[in-house]
Amino acid sequence: MKLIKTTICAATLMTASAAMTAEVSGNVALGTDYFFRGVDQSGGAALSGGFDVAFDSGLYIGTWASSLDFSAGPELDYYIGYGGSITDDVSFDVGYLMYGYPGDTSLDFNEIYGSVSFASTTVGMAYSDDYFDSTGATTYLYVDYGFDVAENISIGLHYGTISADDDDAYDAVFGDTIDDYSITLSTSAAGLGIDFSLIESNGSGALDADTEFTMTISKSL
Repeated sequence: MKLIKTTICAATLMTASAAMTAEVSGNVALGTDYFFRGVDQSGGAALSGGFDVAFDSGLYIGTWASSLDFSAGPELDYYIGYGGSITDDVSFDVGYLMYGYPGDTSLDFNEIYGSVSFASTTVGMAYSDDYFDSTGATTYLYVDYGFDVAENISIGLHYGTISADDDDAYDAVFGDTIDDYSITLSTSAAGLGIDFSLIESNGSGALDADTEFTMTISKSL
């Protein structure tokens, strides 16, 4: 955690002269549940929120937190990344993300991530050299596709798959979660974002999604 905080601080100092061109944004959300890669994190309602600082150069830094039903505290993430356009239709995003669990720091892990977006499709990956709860190296690959069905209604489709170098260590914690899928209907009303999601995974663990329905109400700040 010290490393990523130091990196974020250094990046902020390096861009201090361009502070007037920085865009600060925030968000807060309340969901009926919080699933991460097909695994239930909150066991029920979850409150989350975060802040981002984006610079004209493409550099961004941010933090995000959510309530959990394990550990003696929330999940608290920090990230730094860079995004830009390759052509008018193709963009990219790369970065480093630290997942923190202040109530039990032995669960902490880091990832590097990258994605390419074209038209309405995003293809991405995330790699950790030692995943959640010291379960070893993992690689997560995913595809997202979204489209509008009406002026204020859109559909998002997601598929992700994770592979672990140490299958036994990973399975002992997650119950052999491999693939996760979701379909999300998004709309807005009264200045609030509203998402309805169906989430599924092919894992065998007790916390794996089994055609779960969630609703999330969010507000941009």
